[in-house]
Amino acid sequence: MARRRKPLVPEAEQGLRSFKAEVMRREGYDVDPANPDDVKYEVAEELGIPLERGGSNGKLTTEEAGQVGGQIGGTMVREMIRLAQEKLLKGK
Repeated sequence: MARRRKPLVPEAEQGLRSFKAEVMRREGYDVDPANPDDVKYEVAEELGIPLERGGSNGKLTTEEAGQVGGQIGGTMVREMIRLAQEKLLKGK
């Protein structure tokens, strides 16, 4: 059963989608700004993981799912840390 994670602040959802699209675009992925979550299929294909659109992905191992999510999430976290460090340096 797929779960839909929602931001703690619902008004932030569009900003999060835009941030994800921009970060993944800078990483060289072709991202549709209206559907940045679609980049996971491109990442999965690049990693050789059989992620299916709209299908059942119950056959994926935890490791395979983690590789896809880690590639995307890790990139976003690194960018958030970079932005925070930049902001801290400007504040001094």
